[in-house]
Amino acid sequence: MDTHRTPLPPIVDGEEWDRRRAVLLAREKAHTREGDAIAAERRRLPMTEIDPVALIGPNGATSLLDIFDGRDELVVYKHMWFDGQPFEEQCEGCTISIWDFQDAVYLREAGVSFAVFTEGPYEEVAPFREFMGYTHPWYSTRGITDPAIAGGGGISSYLRVGGRVFLTYETYGRGVETIMSSLHLLDLTPYGRREAWEDSPEGWPQIAPYSFWRRDGRPTAQWTRPGATAVHSHEHAHVHQ
Repeated sequence: MDTHRTPLPPIVDGEEWDRRRAVLLAREKAHTREGDAIAAERRRLPMTEIDPVALIGPNGATSLLDIFDGRDELVVYKHMWFDGQPFEEQCEGCTISIWDFQDAVYLREAGVSFAVFTEGPYEEVAPFREFMGYTHPWYSTRGITDPAIAGGGGISSYLRVGGRVFLTYETYGRGVETIMSSLHLLDLTPYGRREAWEDSPEGWPQIAPYSFWRRDGRPTAQWTRPGATAVHSHEHAHVHQ
């Protein structure tokens, strides 16, 4: 971006900047308090029981109860999957979501396990996970029709009570942004996410939504992976190192 040609924020003295920042800070604090109130309501939601089905993981069929890994709570990211497609054709939205959450150590310390569920067959999913270098456990929901378990592009929360499992919360669409730290940080910058849907001053740089999620034919994060090569065509672009 050429900042000499791109419109810039107004330049003011420090006193005026402090005043304008204080006005915005009041709105931010109100937003935080509203978020706290919504979270409080979320903790008061009822729950619904689901069958403790078996998913396919690195050790074969694995009970949903075992995926809790001895803890009572489990948060799951539901990763979309396109059967038979090369790594570069897998979902860029799911890629940015999981890439932005590499380690669940603090969840585990709080007594919450984390896993990734995907509808893809595990024999396809496992090489992809290895290529991306993901450390979270991945499980295939192939053959499971219960929407509380199956599906993609969402986050679900479960509670284990003895041998019973309950769905306590789920979110899709922009609700998934809770795991996407890069977007939240971009929101703090003067030009934001630079996406066309944003309410920005006239002349601000804007691109099509999700443009920076994919670069040169691959989800952006894949370019950090050893063995990633340029994508010339869908027919011979498989990279399964």
